[in-house]
Amino acid sequence: MSKQELVVIGQDNTEGCCPALLTAPLDEEQAADLAKVFKALGDPVRLRLLSMIASRAGGEVCVCDLTPAFDLSQPTISHHLKLLKQAGLIDSERRGTWVYYRLLPEMTDRLAAILTRPAGTAS
Repeated sequence: MSKQELVVIGQDNTEGCCPALLTAPLDEEQAADLAKVFKALGDPVRLRLLSMIASRAGGEVCVCDLTPAFDLSQPTISHHLKLLKQAGLIDSERRGTWVYYRLLPEMTDRLAAILTRPAGTAS
Protein backbone atom coordinates (compact mmCIF):
# COMPACT_ATOMS: atom_id res chain seq x y z
CA MET A 1 0.00 0.00 0.00
CA SER A 2 1.30 3.43 -0.92
CA LYS A 3 2.06 5.84 1.89
CA GLN A 4 2.03 8.78 -0.51
CA GLU A 5 0.12 11.79 0.77
CA LEU A 6 -2.69 13.00 -1.47
CA VAL A 7 -2.70 16.76 -1.92
CA VAL A 8 -6.19 18.24 -2.21
CA ILE A 9 -6.39 21.10 -4.67
CA GLY A 10 -9.50 23.27 -4.80
CA GLN A 11 -11.27 21.92 -1.73
CA ASP A 12 -14.44 23.75 -2.74
CA ASN A 13 -14.78 21.21 -5.57
CA THR A 14 -17.19 18.63 -4.18
CA GLU A 15 -16.82 16.25 -7.12
CA GLY A 16 -13.69 14.53 -5.84
CA CYS A 17 -10.40 14.88 -4.03
CA CYS A 18 -8.00 14.33 -6.92
CA PRO A 19 -7.15 17.20 -9.25
CA ALA A 20 -8.06 16.55 -12.86
CA LEU A 21 -5.64 17.44 -15.62
CA LEU A 22 -8.01 20.18 -16.79
CA THR A 23 -8.47 21.81 -13.39
CA ALA A 24 -4.91 22.16 -12.09
CA PRO A 25 -1.45 21.52 -13.48
CA LEU A 26 0.44 18.56 -12.08
CA ASP A 27 3.60 19.31 -10.16
CA GLU A 28 6.84 17.54 -11.05
CA GLU A 29 6.41 14.75 -8.49
CA GLN A 30 2.77 14.08 -9.42
CA ALA A 31 3.70 13.93 -13.10
CA ALA A 32 6.58 11.51 -12.43
CA ASP A 33 4.37 9.22 -10.31
CA LEU A 34 1.56 9.28 -12.85
CA ALA A 35 3.97 8.63 -15.73
CA LYS A 36 5.05 5.37 -14.06
CA VAL A 37 1.45 4.18 -13.99
CA PHE A 38 0.82 5.15 -17.61
CA LYS A 39 4.09 3.52 -18.64
CA ALA A 40 2.92 0.28 -17.00
CA LEU A 41 -0.35 0.54 -18.91
CA GLY A 42 1.42 1.38 -22.18
CA ASP A 43 2.15 -2.24 -23.06
CA PRO A 44 -0.59 -4.35 -24.69
CA VAL A 45 0.30 -7.45 -22.66
CA ARG A 46 0.10 -5.55 -19.36
CA LEU A 47 -3.13 -3.90 -20.41
CA ARG A 48 -4.62 -7.30 -21.22
CA LEU A 49 -3.37 -8.74 -17.93
CA LEU A 50 -4.93 -5.86 -16.00
CA SER A 51 -8.20 -6.33 -17.87
CA MET A 52 -8.20 -10.07 -17.16
CA ILE A 53 -7.58 -9.47 -13.47
CA ALA A 54 -10.10 -6.64 -13.14
CA SER A 55 -12.89 -8.45 -14.96
CA ARG A 56 -12.51 -11.76 -13.14
CA ALA A 57 -15.53 -12.87 -11.13
CA GLY A 58 -14.60 -12.97 -7.46
CA GLY A 59 -12.08 -10.18 -7.87
CA GLU A 60 -8.92 -12.27 -8.15
CA VAL A 61 -7.23 -14.65 -10.53
CA CYS A 62 -4.50 -17.25 -10.22
CA VAL A 63 -1.37 -16.75 -12.30
CA CYS A 64 -1.97 -20.28 -13.57
CA ASP A 65 -5.11 -18.95 -15.32
CA LEU A 66 -3.34 -15.92 -16.81
CA THR A 67 -0.29 -17.54 -18.39
CA PRO A 68 -2.08 -19.80 -20.93
CA ALA A 69 -3.84 -16.77 -22.49
CA PHE A 70 -0.53 -15.52 -23.90
CA ASP A 71 2.06 -16.87 -26.28
CA LEU A 72 4.77 -15.83 -23.80
CA SER A 73 6.89 -17.66 -21.26
CA GLN A 74 5.90 -17.76 -17.61
CA PRO A 75 8.89 -15.58 -16.58
CA THR A 76 7.80 -12.93 -19.08
CA ILE A 77 4.24 -12.93 -17.71
CA SER A 78 5.66 -12.68 -14.17
CA HIS A 79 7.75 -9.70 -15.24
CA HIS A 80 4.70 -7.90 -16.64
CA LEU A 81 2.73 -8.66 -13.46
CA LYS A 82 5.62 -7.32 -11.38
CA LEU A 83 5.53 -4.03 -13.30
CA LEU A 84 1.77 -3.71 -12.80
CA LYS A 85 2.27 -4.37 -9.10
CA GLN A 86 5.07 -1.80 -8.83
CA ALA A 87 2.80 0.75 -10.49
CA GLY A 88 0.20 0.17 -7.75
CA LEU A 89 -2.41 -1.26 -10.10
CA ILE A 90 -2.57 -4.80 -8.70
CA ASP A 91 -1.62 -6.70 -5.58
CA SER A 92 -0.85 -10.37 -5.06
CA GLU A 93 -1.01 -13.10 -2.46
CA ARG A 94 0.86 -16.40 -2.49
CA ARG A 95 -1.20 -19.48 -1.62
CA GLY A 96 0.91 -22.58 -1.65
CA THR A 97 2.65 -22.77 -5.01
CA TRP A 98 0.32 -20.33 -6.78
CA VAL A 99 0.08 -16.54 -6.71
CA TYR A 100 -3.31 -14.85 -6.91
CA TYR A 101 -3.66 -11.31 -8.28
CA ARG A 102 -6.34 -8.71 -7.64
CA LEU A 103 -7.00 -5.18 -8.86
CA LEU A 104 -6.29 -2.23 -6.56
CA PRO A 105 -9.33 -0.05 -7.36
CA GLU A 106 -7.83 2.94 -5.55
CA MET A 107 -5.38 3.44 -8.41
CA THR A 108 -7.90 2.99 -11.21
CA ASP A 109 -10.26 5.35 -9.38
CA ARG A 110 -7.42 7.87 -9.09
CA LEU A 111 -6.68 7.58 -12.81
CA ALA A 112 -10.35 8.02 -13.65
CA ALA A 113 -10.57 11.12 -11.45
CA ILE A 114 -7.46 12.64 -12.99
CA LEU A 115 -8.66 12.05 -16.57
CA THR A 116 -12.27 13.15 -16.03
CA ARG A 117 -13.31 16.56 -17.32
CA PRO A 118 -14.99 18.77 -14.72
CA ALA A 119 -18.77 19.01 -14.99
CA GLY A 120 -19.90 21.81 -17.25
CA THR A 121 -16.69 21.83 -19.32
CA ALA A 122 -17.36 22.32 -23.02
CA SER A 123 -16.14 19.55 -25.31
